[in-house]
Amino acid sequence: MALILTAAERLARARTDLRAGVPVVLRDDGGASLILAAETATADRLAALRAAGQTVLTITERRAATLKARAYDGDLARIILPNEATVTWVRAMADPAADLTHPMKGPFTSLRDSPADAHRAAIRLAKSAHLLPAVLVAQPADLASASELTSLTVNDLIALDAPEALSQIAASRVPLSVSEAGRVHVFRPDDGGEEHYAVEIGTPDRDAPVLTRLHSACFTGDVLGSLKCDCGSQLKAALRAMGDEGAGVLLYLNQEGRGIGLANKMRAYALQDQGFDTVEANHRLGFEDDERDFRIGASILRALGFSAARLMTNNPAKVARLQSCGIDVVERVPLAVGRTSDNTDYLDVKAQKSGHLL
Repeated sequence: MALILTAAERLARARTDLRAGVPVVLRDDGGASLILAAETATADRLAALRAAGQTVLTITERRAATLKARAYDGDLARIILPNEATVTWVRAMADPAADLTHPMKGPFTSLRDSPADAHRAAIRLAKSAHLLPAVLVAQPADLASASELTSLTVNDLIALDAPEALSQIAASRVPLSVSEAGRVHVFRPDDGGEEHYAVEIGTPDRDAPVLTRLHSACFTGDVLGSLKCDCGSQLKAALRAMGDEGAGVLLYLNQEGRGIGLANKMRAYALQDQGFDTVEANHRLGFEDDERDFRIGASILRALGFSAARLMTNNPAKVARLQSCGIDVVERVPLAVGRTSDNTDYLDVKAQKSGHLL
């Protein structure tokens, strides 16, 4: 029936619910679970979850390592909530902002030797909603009172493994300072998620490798001129190079903070002010070094009619990802600009821990 939601649409609704502090029902072969994001939980919702059944706080192995909690499931830890646990305790477990001032949160009792598929799926769902990767999971015997909640299956989350399906919804000429022949294309994911943009300079030959920059949105660097990173400088340099050459495509992807979202990026910045580097800060938050999906860039290039690129990047992972998606990267064009006394440590970490060629 055409009015029934697709898996992608159920995922989109579930992400919105979690961000609003509304529980979601997640079903798998083992039954059903109630899922609630730790950072948006309220006292009333926490109490309701605990009344429904045994409730655990699920965190990633990265966050568990910081808290010294046992990650028996390898990639995550399932911590049984102590009787005295409050919403404040739950949020402190999820958010490392006060770890240094209040380091002792244990001892913890972690679940082991039982299926963790639903918990693993719940973490992925929270990440895709740009929430902290910490979720409350209860497995109630009766879900009669949860009939109005969004319900999805663990298999629905397989959609997160597939490349984002995009449709071009608008395009228009936009004269730019680097080129009067600018054109902006807007692409929207079919699930209604964040839009991504392609800035076309001139009229690039579709039968030749196009000068391309795969650029992740950086509100602080691109818009505010932040000195903490080199993003704004790279953006300007890439557009200048395309303007000088007379043709090129800038792919501007809304994957702020290496894919963790602006709020979590600001949390990471606060941790950096405590002395942690970029990678360490991401790990303390529970994220991996880089959570971005570069397949989006390949999809947009193909939609615009390109199959080969000269990619402006210092990141070999971008080259490898485009190649794996069928875009022939015939040349990596270095883009080493914007080093300052404020961001030199950040750039050194990029090179040492993330493999950037700087």
